[in-house]
Amino acid sequence: DAWVCTELTEKQRLYSKWVKELRSSMATLLHKVELEYHLVTSGWYMKNTKASSLNDVLRWKESFSHLLRSKEGRSAFHTFLQTEFSEENLEFWEACEDYKKTRSVKKLPSKAQDIFQEFLQFSSPREVNIDHRTRELIHKKMAVPCRNCFDAAQEQIRILMEKDSYPRFLKSPIYNKLLQQSPPRTVTVSFT
Repeated sequence: DAWVCTELTEKQRLYSKWVKELRSSMATLLHKVELEYHLVTSGWYMKNTKASSLNDVLRWKESFSHLLRSKEGRSAFHTFLQTEFSEENLEFWEACEDYKKTRSVKKLPSKAQDIFQEFLQFSSPREVNIDHRTRELIHKKMAVPCRNCFDAAQEQIRILMEKDSYPRFLKSPIYNKLLQQSPPRTVTVSFT
């Protein structure tokens, strides 16, 4: 009888744990849906994204590279990533781009340290998902940071966004609303 009670208690504990995880997942999903609904219906993302021409918005669909090259495209994508709680990926990618453009070699060590602490250090609130080997390699490079010390991690995050978030962005209400509300680009033709 004691064995049956212990087994039942273990099953109850596992079931209780499963129910708690399910509730948490449902709450997160509900929050995501509510946030996306709010962003689309309020037009908040439109206010924070410069009006892009329809051609520009359509180009974002051609390739992820087109989206990343567009300031407005990155802004819209960032808004979408917020609904998925993964905006740190794009923010890390942009921080790496900014880092590579740093003109003063004297500023590289402090900027590199800031990026590492914000995005790559274990348990940082905005930690991005890169493999252990790359993280350790970057940590070693931090002794004498160079302009390309984050390249491997930046590429991993770019690929992650391209394969994971980007396809969902193109199907999202945010992107579809931008398609509908983008003014067509006018072309003036002169026959003189």
